[in-house]
Amino acid sequence: MIDEVNLPVILIAALLAMGSPGPATLAIAGTAMSGGRQKGLALASGVTTGSWIWSISAALGLGAIMLANAWAFEVIRYLGACYLLYLAYMSARSALSENSNSVMRKIDSQSLSKCYLHGLGIHLTNPKAILFFGALFSMGVPPGASAWALVVVIVSVGIQSFLVFHGYALLFSNVGMVQKYQSTRRWFEGIFAVAFGLAGIKVLTSKFN
Repeated sequence: MIDEVNLPVILIAALLAMGSPGPATLAIAGTAMSGGRQKGLALASGVTTGSWIWSISAALGLGAIMLANAWAFEVIRYLGACYLLYLAYMSARSALSENSNSVMRKIDSQSLSKCYLHGLGIHLTNPKAILFFGALFSMGVPPGASAWALVVVIVSVGIQSFLVFHGYALLFSNVGMVQKYQSTRRWFEGIFAVAFGLAGIKVLTSKFN
């Protein structure tokens, strides 16, 4: 039964994590402002799918298995860090250039499916996502919880992820934000460069075990 799990605690913790600035939210914001609402929503869908994948994996115990095998976790860790540093480099190059040539701007010419895969890749290569969902289920789902309780948690967190990430896409694709981006593009790109760079360095230097 649903009484087995502490759903309010799980949802509050998930909301705080999803709503805080991070690689996924930065990518959604940048894409929505530079590429428009459809591209932002497509990328947000990729991020949401990544959340579903890690959530289901944690519920099935796959996250714990991955963490127990340090090499698998380290592969994801370094892939994620390299990708974040790549985004930082491209954003910095755009900030220093008169012409927009950052990854966020290039998404404007990509298909919706590629935007989706971009968002999925960001979330699947984020080692913090593995740790977060593993901790979330450890904290709110007791050992031996029924399959129905796990389904309720997975669906609830999944719906919340959808609302938060797609809400970001809608927020940053409104006319005012797009106009603000266009008039101060280089400042935005500079902020993205610093944020992605710091995130990448933090992933490389943090001790996750």
